Amino acid sequence: MREQPGSWTRREWLAAAAAAGLAGRARAAAPSSTVAVARCESYDHGVPEALKTLFDQIGGIGKLVSGKTVAIKINMTGSLRARTGYRSAWFTRWTHPEVIGAAVRLIGEAGASRIRIVEGSSEDDHPLEENFLIGGWDPDAILNAARKVEMENTGSLGLGKEYKRLEVPGGGLIYPAFDLNHSYAECDVMVSIAKLKEHEKAGVSLSMKNMMGAPPGTIYGDAAGYDEPAARPYGERSMFHIGNRQPSEGTPKEKDEKSPREFGYRVPRITVDIVRARPVHLAIIDGVETQTAGADAALEPDAKRKLLLVKPGVLIASLNPVCADAVAAAAMGFNPTAARGAAPFENCDNTLALAGEAGIGANDIGKIEVAGTPVDRVRMAFREQR
Repeated sequence: MREQPGSWTRREWLAAAAAAGLAGRARAAAPSSTVAVARCESYDHGVPEALKTLFDQIGGIGKLVSGKTVAIKINMTGSLRARTGYRSAWFTRWTHPEVIGAAVRLIGEAGASRIRIVEGSSEDDHPLEENFLIGGWDPDAILNAARKVEMENTGSLGLGKEYKRLEVPGGGLIYPAFDLNHSYAECDVMVSIAKLKEHEKAGVSLSMKNMMGAPPGTIYGDAAGYDEPAARPYGERSMFHIGNRQPSEGTPKEKDEKSPREFGYRVPRITVDIVRARPVHLAIIDGVETQTAGADAALEPDAKRKLLLVKPGVLIASLNPVCADAVAAAAMGFNPTAARGAAPFENCDNTLALAGEAGIGANDIGKIEVAGTPVDRVRMAFREQR
């Protein structure tokens, strides 16, 4: 097996893609869903009103959530204490609590019977409420924004008695199934609230990439047990990134351990596998404030760009995560259909295109109805920020 991605020939890459189910297979057109876009200049005012308008413009959420258990996957990636400069992570790389709270209230008003906010820490098995506090935000207002609101750190077994296996329809590109915290199985509706941001190695990190935080670190993290899941999570999910090992014993392994061990090949496909195993029914993207160049508080030492704090002033919502991410990418100044080698996918395959090929949703904005504010009026070219 060749360990270095640069040593792979074109024939080997095509063979690997074919084995993953991407080559030589006719596919039906990916579904398209309306994406609503709204200007929102500040977290201090206008978030609930903007989000309500977005929900109305995508056809309402009452039928989706009424009487249902709703899981809301937020984004609190990376270190809980790290800041970009002196700016709190809520304003730079995490889903802002004002957006979370507004979504919880509106979902509650639409009739949800239970709302569970979830995120998997790579550092600890603290209650998620505690991680909010460590990050500098009191979660009390969110927990009281609707009736029966809960939080769970899904980086480990959490409050469940066992991990739940979610299979990828058709067998998956890299993994055939995932063992996840019970919260991802014990819900009727899955909501992904992501930050509008770039990713150094994956191009963009939006509502689909947000779901990469669902698999628990106890099984897929750097400190995952070999014979069984670890008691606590710690470290990144390097096995997803470079395929250096397999998950804990008893959990489904990769389909092909000879496939490329390269981040830019693996992560886009694993993202698609996760979203197919645990479909996202409502995608919300927080672009009120964010950062450019990367998804974490610091870039790699040899990075050619710098993290910059920016205020795009936009919120985006859709009932389809691929459509939402495509419009979000366009709002960032990128072509959501770009091939590997073109910005922002210089070093990776295009997750949005792979998701489109997998039939999850359309990634061509020419095939997506955009409601509310036109994309041209909210576009902020991330690569042109200085």
